[in-house]
Amino acid sequence: MQFSFSEEQQQFRDMLRRFLAETSPTTETRRLMETEQGFDRDVWARMSQELGLAGLGIPEAHGGAGFGMVEVCIALEEMGRGITCTPYFATSILAAKAIEHVASATVQAHLLPQIASGELTATLAVTEPDGSPDLADVKTCAVPADGGYVLNGDKRFVIDGCSADLLLVVGRTPETSGTHGLSLFQVAPDASGLTRTALEVMDPTRKLAHLHLENTPATLLGVADAAASGLQHTLDLAALALANEMVGGAERLLEDTVEYTKLRVQFGRTIASFQAIKHRCTEMLLAVELAKSTAYYAAEAADAQSPELAALASQAKAMAADTYVQLAKEAVQLHGGIGFTWDNDTHLWFKRAKSSEVLLGDPAWHRERMIQNTVDHMEVARP
Repeated sequence: MQFSFSEEQQQFRDMLRRFLAETSPTTETRRLMETEQGFDRDVWARMSQELGLAGLGIPEAHGGAGFGMVEVCIALEEMGRGITCTPYFATSILAAKAIEHVASATVQAHLLPQIASGELTATLAVTEPDGSPDLADVKTCAVPADGGYVLNGDKRFVIDGCSADLLLVVGRTPETSGTHGLSLFQVAPDASGLTRTALEVMDPTRKLAHLHLENTPATLLGVADAAASGLQHTLDLAALALANEMVGGAERLLEDTVEYTKLRVQFGRTIASFQAIKHRCTEMLLAVELAKSTAYYAAEAADAQSPELAALASQAKAMAADTYVQLAKEAVQLHGGIGFTWDNDTHLWFKRAKSSEVLLGDPAWHRERMIQNTVDHMEVARP
């Protein structure tokens, strides 16, 4: 696979970096993280209409730009660099990909253009109170009623769950287990029996919610009891997308830390001149580059429809999470006393690193899944 970016991809990256520097500096991130909504709808409208960002990975037939995961991951990497507060990940990755891979053609034609235009924000609710990212652990019950369905259960750690205009909820029909019996449902934000509660979390720059559903009316999207494959593919794409976002954050931490070591003076010299500090910065650089290569390898595998995508996505997520957390720790330490202060921005990336580490599965879970998928693939390929 080719790892160098094309001229067009680099131009897209440069344009997006300039736009985010203008509209989403850390001062804006600090302002938005104190709000309930967590993002600026005017900026989101500009991102969607001027840059076409909301529909970047949505097929052209549904009003999107039709780009692949590599371009989507470039966008997420740049957002990760600045901890940009937008509904992009929940709306254009989780929700849009779930609709694309699970919902019927009619539903796709209705919802995807609204997402691509930036008119509609959305999210996907999968994880339950036990925190497991495994679809087999979904317990939310979906019972047919009055020509539709009613849902009963709880969803936790739902990204933008309190602000999304559209809620997609994964549920299962009674007396089913594992990945059998799973379906995707649409729930109106004001549906009866639905309670949305904002969660108090370490990272205030990414809003998470708890959804309680009690006899909540829902509309089936796609074929009943047949959503597992499409949902798993969606989660694989989300994992590698999140990996690239984390790589962007780690890269920004590296750059800021190296610059600070050139300014911080100890014993009459900048600490950047000390061999031990050079070694630490070099190790940070190597870790970032390895995580970045792994993440983009997974993105290219997704675009190539590789049968190894599940293993590669988990590998990318695990490696990016370990790298981001380690660099966040190093950044705090190398900034010295100021690295622990509220006024310094380093803690913003540290908190994002720790929250992203466990979002959609922690590194240990993904490494185990990667190994199991690799073994399964080898057994299938064995003559």
